[in-house]
Amino acid sequence: MIASTPDPPYYAVIFSSLKEDDSVGYAEMAQRMVHLATQQPGFIGVESARQDIGITVSYWKDRKSIRQWKQHIDHQLAQKLGRERWYSHYKTRICKVEFDYEFNRLL
Repeated sequence: MIASTPDPPYYAVIFSSLKEDDSVGYAEMAQRMVHLATQQPGFIGVESARQDIGITVSYWKDRKSIRQWKQHIDHQLAQKLGRERWYSHYKTRICKVEFDYEFNRLL
């Protein structure tokens, strides 16, 4: 599902990852992180896709909200487990969305 976002400006956190073979507990942790993120101040929405590379884009009101989410104790545990168990490589990019547009045949 494509996230519903407000009029810009807002921020996007793009998390791209390559997983290791060990995925025990990964799906549960990913689901928990999405659930927790939705409860954080400043959270707007999330989109995720996985094929050869995983890409998750979360949308936030401001950089302060992003910093607070990064420092959330449960999110820090997920980050630690990701480095130790699940990811062989990841990169996070934080972008300010200044303009967006969409097409939706369903509307």
